[in-house]
Amino acid sequence: MLIPHPLLGPRDAQEFTYLGDARLLDRPDPAAADAETAFCDYVFLRDNPAGVHSELWFHEQGDRSWLVVTRDTVTHEILGTKLARGVALAQNRCGK
Repeated sequence: MLIPHPLLGPRDAQEFTYLGDARLLDRPDPAAADAETAFCDYVFLRDNPAGVHSELWFHEQGDRSWLVVTRDTVTHEILGTKLARGVALAQNRCGK
């Protein structure tokens, strides 16, 4: 499988490490009243959908960037990739 890296072009999937659901970028607020329950869900509960899904991939054997890869888990077709930093900043999760 080739992953179209936004900066480096098509790269073999073997250069990457798969982390999981891209919703991991949406970390719970540790100061919230329900922080313990929210973090328990965040750490232990994962969806495993069939179909289009956004995932985190780490370019371990390359530029060491994190990508959000939108992929169809049934066909393995990659529908798009973005740098995870840009996605997190757009969500206001990484500060400035």
